[in-house]
Parts: sequence; structure tokens; C-alpha cells
Amino acid sequence: MATKTTKKTAAKPAAKKTVKPVAAAPAEKKKILFVASESTPFIATGGLAEVIGSLSKALAATGRFDVRVVIPLFSDIKKEYRDQFNYLGNLYVHLAWRNQYCGIFEYVKDGVTFYFIDNEFYFKRPGCYGYYDDGERFAFFSRSVLEIMPFLNFYPDVMHCHDWQAALAAIYLKTNYCFREEYQYIRALFTIHNIEYQGQYSLDLLGDLFDIYGSYQYLVEYNNCINLMKGAIECCERFSTVSPRYAQEIKDAYYAHGLDPIIRKNEFKLTGILNGIDDVGYSCEHDTHLYANFTPDDFSNKAVCKKKLQELLNLPEKPDTPIISMVSRLVSHKGLDLVTAVIEDLLQDDVQIVILGTGDSHFEGYFRDLANRYPQKLSANIVFNGDLSRKIYSGSDIFLMPSKSEPCGLSQMIACRYGTVPIVRETGGLYDSIKPLQNGYTFSNYNAHDMLYVIREACAAYKNKEEWSKLMYRAATTDFSWSHSAKDYEALYLDMLKN
Repeated sequence: MATKTTKKTAAKPAAKKTVKPVAAAPAEKKKILFVASESTPFIATGGLAEVIGSLSKALAATGRFDVRVVIPLFSDIKKEYRDQFNYLGNLYVHLAWRNQYCGIFEYVKDGVTFYFIDNEFYFKRPGCYGYYDDGERFAFFSRSVLEIMPFLNFYPDVMHCHDWQAALAAIYLKTNYCFREEYQYIRALFTIHNIEYQGQYSLDLLGDLFDIYGSYQYLVEYNNCINLMKGAIECCERFSTVSPRYAQEIKDAYYAHGLDPIIRKNEFKLTGILNGIDDVGYSCEHDTHLYANFTPDDFSNKAVCKKKLQELLNLPEKPDTPIISMVSRLVSHKGLDLVTAVIEDLLQDDVQIVILGTGDSHFEGYFRDLANRYPQKLSANIVFNGDLSRKIYSGSDIFLMPSKSEPCGLSQMIACRYGTVPIVRETGGLYDSIKPLQNGYTFSNYNAHDMLYVIREACAAYKNKEEWSKLMYRAATTDFSWSHSAKDYEALYLDMLKN
């Protein structure tokens, strides 16, 4: 009997499944909280505000950080902004025996969230500083910074505190708040913008005013008084200055105003990062304050700015006479004693000198008298005038900045942006930003005749228009933007968060 065979068919291979690659989840942004007493564009008394406003913006622009800033709601904050603030709510802040109202306002600008601490008893006053109770005012502010975190449900990875007014935020974080779980992972960075101002108070105010008691007294006690800057340096994971050179200088008693032993003790956590400037706001090409705009590739309209500046200040219109300018606080550590020592010698040369600023009455009176005696050669403008400062930066040929000490300095960078060649003393940020014959002139000794020699050297070089134009170009194209500084701060933050 024949056997029936069955035809076997090959099994079809199973269809391959297409596995779609899973997109990597975007890296979670690191949370940075700036704690400071002022910030552009809201309120400013100096370079600190420029740093807070510009650095926060630059960090936010990277897309890798959730950047927020908290400052007091001073009454001098511009109304155009106050009208746009969003009221979030309020709470009460306990500080020693006080229990004070704390309102919280919010405003978002350039990708940065700004918070404003409201308390009219402390902050509804003209200006920012100089009151008998500044210690209490900024103790309340610093305590409020820690208290609003649960309200906002925002606990930063890095709390970046600036100068003595915010020093207590770092101190409180590591003392009164260190046992609260949600605060234990916050790292503190403290930046010194000027070591001269340290927040010093009598020890008998420790508990009653600052709410710091016996077991923590050693952190803030220094030379038989309270020193808030010292306390912040001791408490923070890292501290920094606003230029690499200044970070080295403050280890020396000459620059440290008594804190050099504390700096040297903690130098293992010290970093120096050079500030930048707002290269959009300070632009010879777009600045609306200028009589005429120009570019580094075509400086021809700078001559218009010079001519109009001479007209404005009643100086003879001399296109080939170099204008040497100073835009500065008129105080001794800005090198004014060097200037007064040799300025009458300099006025014998073919120069014009323009001075803008306010300060010590001694210097104000001296320059007013000098302008009366040399009306054809010197203009002394004893005012603070932002519009005039831009006109001076753009219309001058040489910018003089002979500081005895200068943590960073912004004026020398701004002058460069307008093709005005700086002459600086080699200290702090001046040393880090201006290099001889690359983008300016420098001298190292704090000596009036060394300064005079370099000024005359620059004036002689000014006569060689071809070479001077090249120097102007190098100055105007030096990159002082915040992008470099932001990268350095980013690296510092990430290093702090490694462990």
C-alpha cells in the first residue's frame, strides 16, 4: 500500500520588530539661586548689579540652568517694572524676637525669574544702603531667602550669595537650617565683589539682632567683633572673587583689609573668575546715547563723537589733541592721589582731560579748582550722569584708570568697546583684562611718575594714526562678553555638585 507523502513547506521567518530608539530624556536643569542686594535693570548702585543682571541672563541662555534671583523690593526700583510684578503671597519671617511680614513678588525677564522681598519697614527708603540698621535689614532679607523656599517649592542646587549683604544667607543655611532635610543638599557659593566691605558689628548683637547663638559664634567672630563676610567664607562650600588676580591679591594683607588669614586658611576653596560686561548694551555700533555710531572696522564717526564732546564741555575743538578721560568715583583707592600729584605737569602737554564722577569732597574741590584754572584743557563734571559717561567713553582717545586696588573693574572694558584705549595699573581685574599694546597700556608700580611716563608714551603713539587705529581695533574687538565668565561659573557649579 502506497504511503501518502505530505509536502512540507518551510516555516516563514517571524517578522522582525522594528525597535525605535528611545529618545534620551533631556538632562534636568540645575537650579541656581542668586542672592544679592541689587540687580540690573531694576536697581543699581555699582558693578554688583551689572554682574547679577548680566550673569544670570547669560547662564539662563545656555538652557542648562533654571536661574532665579532674589533681591529686596527697594522703593527706588523703577515704577515701570514694579507695575508688572506679580504678587505671589506672603509669610512671616522669624528673626530672634521679631516676627516680620515678608511679601513675595515675581517677575520674569530674559529667561530669569526674579523674586522681590517686600517689607516696607526695612526697604521703603531712598537708596539701598547707609542706614543705621543695615545689619538688621539684611539679616531679615537673608532669613527671608531661606523661608520662601518651601513657599515657592524651589530648593536650589547652588545658592550663590554676593557680598556681605547676602552673607547671612550662606551662614543661616549651614547653621539654623542645616538640620532640615530639604536644605541639606543645597551648596553655597559666596562671591566677594569688594573685600573692603565686610559687614562688621559688635558681638553683643549676635543673638538679639542676627539670631546666631553660642555654638555658632565662632563662625562669625573675628577680631572681637561679628564679621559676616568671614562667616560666609567659613560656611560656604566655595567662595570666589571677580577676577583671578584679585583672588591671589586678597591673600595679602595689603589688599585684604584684615581678612588675609581667613582667606589663606580657606584658599583651597577659592576661585577667581573675571567679570564680563553687557556687550550689547555697550556697543559703539548701536548705543543710542552716542552723537554718532561707528564700528571697529570704521572709526570715522568717532571723530564726530569727539568734536561734539568738546563742544558740549566747552573745550577747544582740536581733532589731533588726545582727550584723556576718567569716569570714576573720586576716592583715593581709585588712584586719584597719583593723578593729583602729576596732573599739572601733564596739562603742560598737548592734551585735554575730562573727568566725570563724585566722591570725596577733597577731590571734588580740587578738580573744580583745576578746571577753573585750566578751562581750555580740563573739564571737571562732578556729577553721576549715565548719558554723559557714554558720550565721554565714545569721544575720548585714552581712558585712565590707575587704581590702587580694583577687584575687577568695568570701566576699562567699556572704554575698549568704544575704541578708547585704556591706561591701567596692573592690579586685580585691570591686570587680567588689559594687556600692554594688545588692547591698552599698563604700569605696575603705584607711582605717579611711572603713570605719567606711560601716559606720555601713549600720547606719543597717538600721533601715529595708522598704528593707533590698529590698537583701537584690538581694544574694541576684545571679547569681554559674559559668555566666557558664564562657562567658568558653569564649571564651578558642576564641580561643587559632583559629590
